[in-house]
Order: sequence, then structure tokens, then C-alpha cells
Amino acid sequence: MTQETSIFKNKTFMLLLLAGIFAVTGFSMFLTTTSWYIIRTLDMPDMLGLVLIVITVPRLVMMIYGGVLADNYKKSTIMFGTNIVQALLLGLITIFIFTDYMTLGWFLVFGGLFGMLDAFFGPASTSMIPKIVERRQLQKANAYFQGVDQISFLLGPVLAGVIMEFGSVTMSFFTAFILVILSAIFVFPPLIKEGPVENTVRQTPLQNFSEGFNYVRKSNFLIIGIIVLVTLNFFVFGTLHIAVPFLTDLYGGTPINLSIMEMSLSLGMLVGTVVLGSYYIKRKGRTALYGLLITLVIYIVFSFIESLAILPVLLFMIGLAMAFVFIPFFTATQEITENRMMGRVMSLIFLAMNGFDPIAYAIVSTMTSAGISIQLVLLGFGTIGMIIALIILFKAKGFQKLET
Repeated sequence: MTQETSIFKNKTFMLLLLAGIFAVTGFSMFLTTTSWYIIRTLDMPDMLGLVLIVITVPRLVMMIYGGVLADNYKKSTIMFGTNIVQALLLGLITIFIFTDYMTLGWFLVFGGLFGMLDAFFGPASTSMIPKIVERRQLQKANAYFQGVDQISFLLGPVLAGVIMEFGSVTMSFFTAFILVILSAIFVFPPLIKEGPVENTVRQTPLQNFSEGFNYVRKSNFLIIGIIVLVTLNFFVFGTLHIAVPFLTDLYGGTPINLSIMEMSLSLGMLVGTVVLGSYYIKRKGRTALYGLLITLVIYIVFSFIESLAILPVLLFMIGLAMAFVFIPFFTATQEITENRMMGRVMSLIFLAMNGFDPIAYAIVSTMTSAGISIQLVLLGFGTIGMIIALIILFKAKGFQKLET
């Protein structure tokens, strides 16, 4: 039996991994710096919601078309082109701010374009993984890829905060520009060993999307898996983004407590990805479902706890359990999906993962504004999520039995 080559010796995978680190860090820096600029420099805090909607909604809508492109063109070309245009936009933003020419209107234009472009990088990079690693290494590759993605998304705000504290907003945007340029260098098509495009059938974008949608609709495993992901992100992950600052303030915490809470969740996800990178799981559907159930149990306990010393521990456990939901499902999806359909399938999964977060933000904010305690809101979300997970547990036996 030949010894398996380490995934870290796979040059193409490492280039893709590094490109993802720089791209995600640059995007999260852009979001953080934009929020600060709107609130402090333009002095328009009431417009921040509009700016974030303009950035995120086109991104969600274009994810569908991003999957279509990923199946019909070289994925490295899509990622490289996306990075170059995003870098151009960041360069223009930097120049406009440096010359005091920036207005809210220009920010809406640049922000909408930047968010729209980001929709192409995710589906292209994720659907490329099955093309460049061995089937047996897919779980490990996804674990590392999703792990560094989570770390990078959190590293961006920290980096932006430090640069703005000791430098300026202009310098923070310029740093994001440099990071996106570095991402483009690592996915420069001549450096990436990518096979030919599998989907050779020429169709209109609408026909391509319809084919991808029907492909997912006919797969019981994919449908159940998407429901699992939606449940995780809507009832747990999305609500925690709003709840953690609320709880920190409610229990008399400081910015340090807030940082500890947020880092605990990410550290848990990181540990989970390391574990999944070391141990192979055969029944990935069952693992994802059990991971969801465990996440919801801890989440419900979390809603009752009033100690800033215990809450970070529970957030760490939630993050750890969450990794056992999305990584096994991502891996199983890549193993059972035809390569020619990979981009469209992954774009629909990305949409399911991200599309419900803004709705969760809005519901939690509305309920707390109406005087309902954040603990009661969390308990309600956790209970509904648990009911859905239990229905899947007892009804979706095929999802749990699939072995890959």
C-alpha cells in the first residue's frame, strides 16, 4: 500500500488556500473599515444599514450566477478576474477618501459592485477543490479550507481596527487593496494546474441555473443537507452575531469580554476543523445531523447562562460542534456531485448558508427592540431549530445512512 502524499505538498491546493486567506481577510477588512467610515467620518450611522444591504444583497443574488460561471469557465480565471476588479475598486475607494472626494453615493456604488464580485470567488474556489485533490483527501481539504476561511474572516476586523487605531481609514482600505492583489497573484491562471472545463454543453445562464436547481431538487441528500445548513445558520449562527454584543453589554462586560466571546466561537470552529482534518468520517450525513443537534443543545443552554466566564466556554463548544455540520456535508456533496455541476450546486449551498443571516439579524433586532429579552429570543430560536432537527432525525433516514 503506497503512502498517501500530504495535502500540504499539493502545490495547487496550497496556492488556492493562500489565495482564500488573502481574499477573505481583504473582504472582511473592507466591511469593517466601511462601517467605521460611514459612522465616524461621514457621520451617517443611520445610513450604515443601507450600505450593508447594498453590499450583501447583490452578493447573495449573484452567488447563483457565480456557480453558473464556475461550471462553464476556468475557475482560476474567474477568481483571478474577480480579485483584479475588486482590487481596482479598493484602489478607487482609497484614492477617493484620500482626496476627500468620497460621498455616500459613491460608497453605495463601490460597495454594491465589490459585494457583487465577491459572489464569484466562493463558488469557484470551493468547487475547484474536488478537481485538485484526491477523493480520499476531500474531507481534510475542506476542513483546512473552511478553517482558514473562518480565521481570515475574523482576522480582517482585527487588522482593520489596529490599522485605523494607529494609522487611518485610508491606510486600512489600502491594506485591503494589497491583500486582494496578493490573492490574485496566487490564483494567477498559469500558476494553477487546473483541468479542462467539464461542462461542455452550451446553454443560456437561465438554462444553466435551471439545470443546477433541478439537479439539487432531485437529490434527497442535498435537499436535506441544505435544510440542515439553513437551520444551523438561521437559528444559531445568524442570531449569535447579534446576541453576543447584546449579552456582553447586558452582563456589564467590556470590549475585552466581547473579543473573548467572539474569538471563543472561532477557536471552537478552528479546533473542529483540525479534528476533521485528522479523522476520516464515512457517514457524513449522520455526522452533520448529530453535529446540528449537539450545537442546538449547547445553544439552548447558552440562552440560560448569565456568566461572562461561562459563556465563552459554551461558544467554544458551539463552534466546535458547528464544524461537524458544514465540513462533512461539504465533503459529501463534492463526493457525490458530478464535476460539471459542482459550481452550481456549491453556489446554491453558499446561498443557503448565507442568505438567511440578514433575516435572522432583522428578526432578533426587531424582537429585542419590542422589549423581548435577548435570552428569551435565543431560547425561542433554539427550540424551533431543535424541533426541525428532531424531525430530520426521525424522518430522513437515508440522509443518515449514506456512506461515501
